[in-house]
Amino acid sequence: MIICLGFQLLTAQTHIPSFNIRESQSLNGNWHYIIDPYETGYRNHRNWVPFDEKDYGKASAKPYYTNKKTMNPGDRVEYNFDTAPTLQVPGDWNSQKDQLLYYEGTLWYKTDFNFKKDEAQKAFIHFGAANYEADVYLNGEKAGKHRGGFDPFSFEVTDIIKDGSNFLIVRVDNSRQKENVPNLTTDWWNYGGITRDVSIVKVPQTFIADHYLYLDPSEPDMVKARIKIEGKAVPQEVTITIEEAGVKIKAVTDENGVANFSFSAKKLKRWYPKRPKLYEVTISISEDQVTDHIGFRTITTKGTDILLNGQSIFLRGISLHEEVPTRQARAYSREDANLLLSWAKELNCNFVRLAHYPHNVHMARKADELGLLLWEEIPVYWGIDYENPLAFDQAVSQLKGLVHRDKNRASVIVWSVANETPETPARFDFLKKLKNTIMEVDQTRLISAALERDESPEKRVMTIPDPFAAEVDLLSCNEYLGWYGSTPELCSEVSWELPRDKPFFVSEFGGGALYNYRGPKEQRWTEDYQEWLYREQLKMLRQIPTLRGMTPWILCDFRSPRRNLPLIQDGWNRKGLISNSGYKKKAFHVLKAFYDEMEQQYDYRIKD
Repeated sequence: MIICLGFQLLTAQTHIPSFNIRESQSLNGNWHYIIDPYETGYRNHRNWVPFDEKDYGKASAKPYYTNKKTMNPGDRVEYNFDTAPTLQVPGDWNSQKDQLLYYEGTLWYKTDFNFKKDEAQKAFIHFGAANYEADVYLNGEKAGKHRGGFDPFSFEVTDIIKDGSNFLIVRVDNSRQKENVPNLTTDWWNYGGITRDVSIVKVPQTFIADHYLYLDPSEPDMVKARIKIEGKAVPQEVTITIEEAGVKIKAVTDENGVANFSFSAKKLKRWYPKRPKLYEVTISISEDQVTDHIGFRTITTKGTDILLNGQSIFLRGISLHEEVPTRQARAYSREDANLLLSWAKELNCNFVRLAHYPHNVHMARKADELGLLLWEEIPVYWGIDYENPLAFDQAVSQLKGLVHRDKNRASVIVWSVANETPETPARFDFLKKLKNTIMEVDQTRLISAALERDESPEKRVMTIPDPFAAEVDLLSCNEYLGWYGSTPELCSEVSWELPRDKPFFVSEFGGGALYNYRGPKEQRWTEDYQEWLYREQLKMLRQIPTLRGMTPWILCDFRSPRRNLPLIQDGWNRKGLISNSGYKKKAFHVLKAFYDEMEQQYDYRIKD
């Protein structure tokens, strides 16, 4: 890896990273809703003419659904939020109401709240995510619009929020669109709604907008830091304090509001999975202060080795979706994160792949605490329109939101820009630009993508001919030998031809099994078949000298409308090692035994 660090300046945008660690006024709770498949909330007359794409949902598209009340007996108002049913926010609508299980389209939310306004402060409304498109109206005025189902966004509302009573209306549309990222086809449930926390954040007129502290892999005894200040009062003196380590250092921002720091890391204990040490880091200016909990570690590669704090590790991983199977709903809370990641710990994982989109903010923070390394990715998946600038803009927006949000998390060691995408020139350029987008912000982590392998049927030789393989730090591929197009005995007949200058990582393998469905190992969908497949896969993978980790597919059964085999799938992808009822399948124990062995083989010494 070539290590240098750029810093992307935050301009007027829809996400300010420091909001994730600030005190805020929560707007979570029961919100009233109106289902609107015909877009009546915008189109309440028979001669309605569609808005151009550039106008649709913007301030020029005034909604019919506001907060109008019936004042006189003869008034005609054909909606009423106040008597409408409610949904829990955060939460997907599919799992909360039976009639919304498969619903794709528009739904309008409304909530009332009181607010204490301070004229000396700015106010922002912050959403953890809303799937997929959100139009936000505060007190009848358009606050903003956001596209992207998994990334955080914020709008300044200083001029439209009131002291006292306020009402907030949000139009959410989870329709799948060709130009979206992801687009028309996925293999997971299209959960709609305001799926993550909503809050009002107050900040001073000049405030700390972003911070980034990290160990420089080229100088691992040095901490580098970038702090970004927003507001008129610049330059500003900025102080970073790590009291436990005796660090108190100051710098002055430049004309762009950026302060750069470099100081010794010798008093800082390194973050390891076996000792996930976090420090309380306080950043302050004259008007503002924020506190974060940050771990310090390096992640690099050397030849075929992955080095954590300079020592070779094997990534004992598992993939997972942002879904709680026992609740059959989108995961969103700290408690959900703890459940899913604790299951990964039971498997003796030290690594988790958060597939196939940015997961909620609690996942990386909980992984920091539990000592789990993470792979994070964006939903560049299957049939993306790589020549459409709108699709690229959406991919970049989600990537920037993810990288800025989690760049201080020690647990995150891999940024992935794609999963199972076809090899075309337009796609290569698309992914290369995404890689460059990451490197503008962060060059201290590994970049990868879940590529696909190629098999020579006659020679039984596996290769990864994808040209994007030359661009990644961690060579990764998905392979389903023994499940798609073959049975598990094929694993013993193949060999792998891979580069000898990069670590190799299997980002997916696996097969489906219905929990407690038993039979001969040759019988598909049984736990016995899945167990056989895992045994044969692990025998094969052991023979690959450059193998440095894996994330089999997948921790838990998850919902998918593509999976409709009666009595077996019934709308669930059954590749989980844990059932949708929370029970462990036989293959869980096979993989755990392998990971127990790898833990001993790649044991490391904690060095302070």
